[in-house]
Amino acid sequence: MAGDEKAKAKKEQMKGRAKETVGRALGNEGKTAAGRAEKAKGDARQAKEKTKDVFKD
Repeated sequence: MAGDEKAKAKKEQMKGRAKETVGRALGNEGKTAAGRAEKAKGDARQAKEKTKDVFKD
């Protein structure tokens, strides 16, 4: 299960990074902001999973 959550986090980070890059290239602030938000969500999910791993042992 934890591996699945980690994969979700990576996927969110990559999608967010892609949206942010496309938004910057097009000059679309809305898409850039949405990409940053999605990337931050993935970062938070990854941090949660790392914390769970630390306390799992």
